[in-house]
Amino acid sequence: MGMRLLSIRFLTYGALAVRGKVWAALVLCLGLVVTQAASAQQTRELPLSIVAFGDSLTQGYGLMDDEGFVPQMRAWVEAQGATVRLVNAGVSGDTTAGGLSRVEWTLTPDIHGMILALGGNDVLRGLDPALTRANIEGILKAAQAADIPVLLVGMQAPGNYGPEYQAAFEAIWPELAEAYGALYFESFFKGLGEGDLSAARAYFQDDGIHPNAEGVALIVDAMGPAVMELIAAAETRRTEAD
Repeated sequence: MGMRLLSIRFLTYGALAVRGKVWAALVLCLGLVVTQAASAQQTRELPLSIVAFGDSLTQGYGLMDDEGFVPQMRAWVEAQGATVRLVNAGVSGDTTAGGLSRVEWTLTPDIHGMILALGGNDVLRGLDPALTRANIEGILKAAQAADIPVLLVGMQAPGNYGPEYQAAFEAIWPELAEAYGALYFESFFKGLGEGDLSAARAYFQDDGIHPNAEGVALIVDAMGPAVMELIAAAETRRTEAD
């Protein structure tokens, strides 16, 4: 009789212990799900981070801190109701080769989109358009591997290099944008005089290469809608990743 009672108690205890472990596991799993959901919600509430990846035009050469491309673009998108962290990754004098060498450590996990505006120094040095193309393509591949949408900003070559050079150089951006599914904005200087050189000169610094604060404002007004498209694409990808 004593042995039977002991066996019953042992079995009852065993069943209760198993049930307790099951409930503990369920509670733990539920806690993990709730924690993950809360973490995803907190991530979505953080502002998007867009990196402006370029040269002195992006960096804000010759301008006060609040007059450059990045601060003016940040103010422009905020005026449209977007809350974005816009990172200035412009390096004065950088070529597309320099950009390719630093893109992987620039595209950290907290970056959600990229404005790619390189190539001006390549054309100033008369570099082979084939090399420029290969470098831009390498940067786009790095962004693709990181699942980061890109706004590719085109550059123009002056006619003094000859029509073949000019055509080969200017074809790089639209062709690569199409090949890699990037957003495309045809010219960093769009909006400055619309082909009227005498009008455009008023928006450049004395070197005739870098825009002044008023010129940057016009550039931002022209490019701003494309940047808003980039922000929307980045938000969509972040939501899908969650």
